[in-house]
Amino acid sequence: MVCNHQTIEDIRIIEDIGVINSQFDHHLECEVPDSPSVYRRLEKKTDAQEIQLPTLMITGRLFNMTKKSKRFQRHGIKATMQFEAKGPSVYARYWILFNQKTKHEVGFQVKIEKPNFTSRNQVSETVSRGYQGFKRSRSNRKKRLGWCWYLSRPRGFLLVSSVEEEIGDLDIPKPEEFNRVWLTYASDEKERFYGFGEQFSHMNFKGKRVPIFVQEQGIGRGDQPITLAANLVSYRAGGDWSTTYAPSPFYITSRMRSVCLEGYDYTVFDLTRLDRVQIQIHGNSAEGRILHGNSPCELIERFTESIGRLPELPEWIISGAIVGMQGGTDAVRHIWDELRTYDVPISAFWLQDWVGQRKTLIGSQLWWNWEVDSQRYWGWRNWEVDSQRYWGWKELIEDLSSQNIKVMTYCNPCLAPVDEKQNKRRNLFEEAKQLDILVKDGNGNPYMVPNTAFDVGMLDLTHPKSATWFKQILGDMVDDGVRGWMADFGEGLPVDAVLYSGEDPISAHNRYPELWAKINREIVEEWKSKPLDKVKKDQEEGLVFFMRAGFRDSPKWGMLFWEGDQMVSWQRNDGIKSSVVGLLSSGISGYAFNHSDIGGYCTVNLPIVKYNRSEELLLRWMELNSFTIVFRTHEGNKPSCNSQFYSNQQTMSHFARFAKVYKAWKFYRIQLVKEAAQKGLPVCRHLFLHYPNDERVQNLSYQQFLVGSEFLVVPVLDKGKKKVKAYFPLGESSSWVHIWTGKVFSKEGSEEWVEAPIGYPAVFLKVGSLIGETFLNNLRSLGIL
Repeated sequence: MVCNHQTIEDIRIIEDIGVINSQFDHHLECEVPDSPSVYRRLEKKTDAQEIQLPTLMITGRLFNMTKKSKRFQRHGIKATMQFEAKGPSVYARYWILFNQKTKHEVGFQVKIEKPNFTSRNQVSETVSRGYQGFKRSRSNRKKRLGWCWYLSRPRGFLLVSSVEEEIGDLDIPKPEEFNRVWLTYASDEKERFYGFGEQFSHMNFKGKRVPIFVQEQGIGRGDQPITLAANLVSYRAGGDWSTTYAPSPFYITSRMRSVCLEGYDYTVFDLTRLDRVQIQIHGNSAEGRILHGNSPCELIERFTESIGRLPELPEWIISGAIVGMQGGTDAVRHIWDELRTYDVPISAFWLQDWVGQRKTLIGSQLWWNWEVDSQRYWGWRNWEVDSQRYWGWKELIEDLSSQNIKVMTYCNPCLAPVDEKQNKRRNLFEEAKQLDILVKDGNGNPYMVPNTAFDVGMLDLTHPKSATWFKQILGDMVDDGVRGWMADFGEGLPVDAVLYSGEDPISAHNRYPELWAKINREIVEEWKSKPLDKVKKDQEEGLVFFMRAGFRDSPKWGMLFWEGDQMVSWQRNDGIKSSVVGLLSSGISGYAFNHSDIGGYCTVNLPIVKYNRSEELLLRWMELNSFTIVFRTHEGNKPSCNSQFYSNQQTMSHFARFAKVYKAWKFYRIQLVKEAAQKGLPVCRHLFLHYPNDERVQNLSYQQFLVGSEFLVVPVLDKGKKKVKAYFPLGESSSWVHIWTGKVFSKEGSEEWVEAPIGYPAVFLKVGSLIGETFLNNLRSLGIL
């Protein structure tokens, strides 16, 4: 059933694309005469139609004939001959259309008509005659050679027995349309490929097969022994180098070529052959854009102009530390007092356990019922019974607000049954079930999705009632004084789910995180426009949410991203190194604002396999994240097993030091946020964006990165290391100055070992940069230099 052969029958320019749009029917069933006026069927209008630009159209046929084999030439068989495939023959006409969308974009569409089935002897006159001729020749040759024929017949040739002929004549079910499209085009051996959304293991994907599918990234992603252990516990739970929360069917190459696919079908970019790109689309058509630009920054600008850009962030979230912690009102007030002692600049407290926690087989987990908790709980540090977890919730928010500190919380699009929860005001799972807005299984019941120790229902975001209902829940949270939240998950829609819209759940799976972002963004915009005099100042400052799941158009609907659940490790595929790769690859793909949990998230404390956050890892991650868009801590999934910023005097002092380093370049961060909103350029950048012709730069991965164009950061990402190797790229006319020693590095294309003890990460500024000088002055005024 695979049409593995192609002909080209016609290449022409169509001046009036409106004629095509008006005459193409949906199923591509009719024959296409020679006249351009009756080349039919495009499913939607294109930009070229409005501005009357011509369209290039290529037409031909696809069929399932085996390709010629040179092995037959030595047996006297013509090289131009084609051989028929086993089984029924399939052929179809195809159309490829190219049209100019903007000055910098060419759109393309691939359409294939429904399959046509014939017997093996009815493919086409030319092919049939060729095959029959070979058949007669083969028969004569057999008579002459006798048994020698069977010993000397060319390898790969298949004799068709009478049984196989009978099977070929059987009435095999015939699909109504094709379900795969392969689009193949040229590349070259040295071309490097960047992008594909948020990727954690590689920057350059030449030689790789890259699946574009939103999914949980896994535990370990190939790092051992944790990946093996995770896979033993649950099938594929470990993930691999390609698993990611936020892929995108988009890339930029070192040759300044760029392609973006439209749609949400599962897709694989196969770059394993050095001379070509092959895109496999799990659908019956393909659509995309070819982007033009003279540099990586230009290509990112063109891409984000097409898909949408993140808005400017509220200034408050990039002003100081986001303190992530749990435990309740008393715990927050206690830590707040300690932070004031160390003079830590704080933007917000992020309190993910605001909904309360319950004990499960794997530890403490949140109640997924999005209202503030008011039950009794086991105390923060001493496991004694305390009063309500967040007693005086509104008073706590008001007290923090009086010091210009916001409160942030947590939610996701899933709802847990909460029959056992005490003191609940609402049972949101039951409400959603009654409203019939949960994703369904094949039997029409709510699809209960396994989530570690409990099952949850998932909002059907294709249902028109879902957005209104959930925005009311978020609105109640905001009315209490909350000014930001983590909008978690979005990657877990089951691929066998039944949706209100009736759409294919596999395609909907990739679209789901965009729908989830859209709901959150709508509440942000709607709240901003409400006439609320009491919170006018907060309205002007704005709300913010951050997400981990995404797809191609997520920058249009999101505000801020984080990289999900890295291991609390030094490893490459799922530890601190992967957080740098994810930061840089996502930046190329339009995710201009991204960051990771300081210290990582995923802790494993099994008898044989242990991954606990060490103090050294925590301190180095603080240093790294002080040069990202947001400086936010997370206690991890097992707080008691991890070193925390509040663990001792050294961790608290280090946290205060790098919160101040982060504060010292706030003025530049504001500039970069504005630039991102206007051009789509990321805050943290792979050096390829500014030095694309430097081959050493093209090979860099997690080793170093730029902040804007003025800072060069070379983080320490290995245990016990106190030196790093810094590379100063070709093509930079300015020298670089080390911020701690003032040493100047002037030689382009050179590597230098640089001291980087804890507390003094290797950071360089361009000599003579006004931005650099301002940063150094701010460090001095804050007592860091």
